[in-house]
Amino acid sequence: MTEDAIHSLTDEALVEAIVKTNDTMLFEVLYDRYATMVYNKCYGFANGVDEAKDLTQDVFLRVFIKLASFKGKSKFSTWLYAFTYNHCVNYVTRNTAKKLEKKSVNSESVDIQNLGEEVDSTREFENMRVDKLKEVMELISPEEKMILLLKYEDNLSIKELSEALDIGESAVKMRLKRAKEKLVHKYENYTKDGKSI
Repeated sequence: MTEDAIHSLTDEALVEAIVKTNDTMLFEVLYDRYATMVYNKCYGFANGVDEAKDLTQDVFLRVFIKLASFKGKSKFSTWLYAFTYNHCVNYVTRNTAKKLEKKSVNSESVDIQNLGEEVDSTREFENMRVDKLKEVMELISPEEKMILLLKYEDNLSIKELSEALDIGESAVKMRLKRAKEKLVHKYENYTKDGKSI
């Protein structure tokens, strides 16, 4: 297969070829397509650039090993988003004892207006200030942060979240509802006192 032909393959066709052949050259093409996206996600959970780079390498190493578990139920990019977030959540959870001073996720890109419209009982989202929202995102659990970012930063649908996280759509909705309620609660306490309770 020529280099042009390889580069024109869809993600899914590329994954299929990598699983069949274990060809690291093919995997490099996939890496080049997604390295920046994965790094940016890792950076949101990491304590600086070096740690984000290490996490990124770790994610791709694990992706290469686990590629055969991608069944094509969702788009590859959706699967990779979820895989990256899960890896970062596990990493942060393992390291909470160290009380890492994590860099804040780039929450400016979270569609706060959209977030507000979906929460009937909590119209407060519309009034949340982005700078405070960024700080409060660090006060909720990594799992809650993950599902909110997948939904509102990466704009995954409930169906895509269900496929990526391998849970039912009703479970996705429940987790989102709980995470949003927790975020609103933390935000209210944070802005009341100027700090977390």
